Amino acid sequence: MRTENSIKNSVIGIFGQVFNIILNFVSRTIFIFILGANYLGVNGLFTNILSMLSLAELGIGSAIIYHMYKPLANKDEEKLKSLMHLYAKAYRYIGLIVAIVGLSIVPFLGTIIKDKPNVEHLTIIYLLFLANSVVSYFFAYKTSIITADQKSYIIAIKQQEYLMIQIIIQSVILLLTKNYMLYLSIQMIFTFLLNLSISRKANLLYPFLKSKDIKPLGRENKKIIFKHVTAMMSHKIGAVVVNGTDNILISSFVGVYWVGLYSNYVMIITMLTKIIGQMFTAITASIGNLNAQENKEKSYDIYKKVFFVNFWIFGFCSICLIVLFNPFIELWVGSKYIMSTNIVLIIVINFYMGGMRQATTTYNSTLGLFWNNRFKPWVEATINLVASIFLLRRFGIVGVFLGTFISTVATSLWVDSYVLYKHGFNEKLSKYFSKYFIYTCITIIGGGLTQYISSLFVENTYLNFVFRLIDCLVVPNMVFVLGCLKMKEFNYAKNLILSIMTKKIQVIR
Repeated sequence: MRTENSIKNSVIGIFGQVFNIILNFVSRTIFIFILGANYLGVNGLFTNILSMLSLAELGIGSAIIYHMYKPLANKDEEKLKSLMHLYAKAYRYIGLIVAIVGLSIVPFLGTIIKDKPNVEHLTIIYLLFLANSVVSYFFAYKTSIITADQKSYIIAIKQQEYLMIQIIIQSVILLLTKNYMLYLSIQMIFTFLLNLSISRKANLLYPFLKSKDIKPLGRENKKIIFKHVTAMMSHKIGAVVVNGTDNILISSFVGVYWVGLYSNYVMIITMLTKIIGQMFTAITASIGNLNAQENKEKSYDIYKKVFFVNFWIFGFCSICLIVLFNPFIELWVGSKYIMSTNIVLIIVINFYMGGMRQATTTYNSTLGLFWNNRFKPWVEATINLVASIFLLRRFGIVGVFLGTFISTVATSLWVDSYVLYKHGFNEKLSKYFSKYFIYTCITIIGGGLTQYISSLFVENTYLNFVFRLIDCLVVPNMVFVLGCLKMKEFNYAKNLILSIMTKKIQVIR
């Protein structure tokens, strides 16, 4: 049943994200050609600022979802009601905090933006971004129980439906009125409608949520949850500082125009990450259910298989990005929106290193190991911020991404896996790094060969882009197959794919 749920969640989520990518590219193309790079930069900057404000969430969602796995497996409705009541109360306060802190930033907008762009009503635009963020905290908490119950495909379907209508309406509005504020207002309305729809669906799936007879959580339960929330707060802060400050630093030191250029690369990576993330989101609840019912040996065995799939996906995607990023941007919106090869390379390396941690962070989350590496995010965030500012002043925009690389190598590259292998599996960390090294070598060989073949197509025409695309689809996968042919994980993945194709889904026992 776990495998069936994981596959259903993955397939629906991935197809939905692919459909969204098509819509988003159409929408972004219209946005760029009607409003230009300055509006694009403002859009990216304010998105980053609001991601910083999401710190108020403090990781409560992840901690609560972790505590739902066991009561869902045991059908403990009373415990679930108590957890959801606590979650709802917390999110109401979070929404209020985000609103207050967000409003307090308004007087400092001029400081954050180095060269004021030719964009009217900047303050009103920011307030619309803020309103959209605040609205997202109401009703959204009910997505947690659906996700924890291995039914994230329900949320994915609703998100695709609402986003499709939203993007179509926003695109039409830009074409007819060129009004950015109206464009943002539509986004806020659909955020509210989506959350309301998911809330109603949760009430239908879990009627007990409407009950007024709710027992408060015991003192010991609250203490454990508070401990996990405290640890998740550290992770939340670290993630926001590492991933959410790039545009703010670029805007403050270089200019909002460069934020606009970078935002196209971010959009593509974000879309790619969302597609891949659907797979990990889909299996997270199943892994949580597995960990709640099975021993460490079984959990470790499944982890190795997940890590192998993790490598294949992110290794392949990284090679594709290296080869296709700039040619695609040039054909899409023009050469003036291209960033240098050095910048693209470090962006993709950061993408690869972050992606290779997905399996590990998923297991750390489902095993509740938030507390064991609670200090890591603080160290990572400090190194990232200091290194990024120092290198930005010295080398320009590439310094921001070098700062992220340095902080990742110094902390996340090994700390997360150390915690998982020691506290989750009782295994030697050397086993992890030996696999990581082998996987990375295979990726480098595949990438080098793919890039060499791609370089034979000198002129960037649509036909040559198709040849490069075929090169990326064939060469890396051939190298990966040859490099992994004798691995147990490869045979498991091959057999699972064959079983799916023949409708004989193997159940994780």
